[in-house]
Amino acid sequence: MTTVANTVVELNQVTKEYPGGVAALRGVDLRIERGELLAVVGPSGSGKSTLLHIVGTLDRPTAGTVAIAGHDVATLTDRRLSALRARHIGFVFQSFHLVSGITAQDNVAEGLLYSGLTRTERRKRAATALERVGLGDRMHHRPHELSGGQRQRVAIARAVVGEPDLLLADEPTGALDSASGDAVMQLLHDLNADGATIAVITHDSEIAGALPRQVRIRDGQIVQDTLKDAHANAYADTQPLEQAGGEEPCHATD
Repeated sequence: MTTVANTVVELNQVTKEYPGGVAALRGVDLRIERGELLAVVGPSGSGKSTLLHIVGTLDRPTAGTVAIAGHDVATLTDRRLSALRARHIGFVFQSFHLVSGITAQDNVAEGLLYSGLTRTERRKRAATALERVGLGDRMHHRPHELSGGQRQRVAIARAVVGEPDLLLADEPTGALDSASGDAVMQLLHDLNADGATIAVITHDSEIAGALPRQVRIRDGQIVQDTLKDAHANAYADTQPLEQAGGEEPCHATD
């Protein structure tokens, strides 16, 4: 598959079926460009979690093509696919997935476990990532010593420490109170302003509406993409108005 250099994700006619004939995705087309911040939004059972798994290379489609950072997923062995995931994709989940017995710094350093870096370098980069998310003074704390919002910040630091091409945030505020959730969303905005490409998967229309692009999914199909809508409207605005009856316009004379 040929992709534009700035295209991080490209899905063409992606279908995912499960045993019993259940179609979770039905001919999905989706392109995410470098530097975007978007929401994939839909109700429970809409197919957004399946879409997350496909984009995150955690699952393969039944039909269609998937390219991540220019790599055609269908051509990769499981080992190379794992390497692609480790290098190009960062994950943030609702339940944090932190290791309870180690510090925030070591949790973040685990995000570089397969990078080939020394332990010293991994911990150094982890400290920098924690500074980036505002937790420089909490790097030696263990998860149980942190608030929910702080634990999610650690998870975000772990996801971005390797500077992946794409950050997938699955319901990142789902386990947080409103104030902590707002702080996490502001952090995602800040990371995007620094150049990170971020897709937030959510059922919350309010969270989705605060992001620059919304991709709405229902019954396994994309039913709205505000980026495509904006492009269509811009194109329509550039088209000349047709003259009624096909006649030449009249010109005023002195």
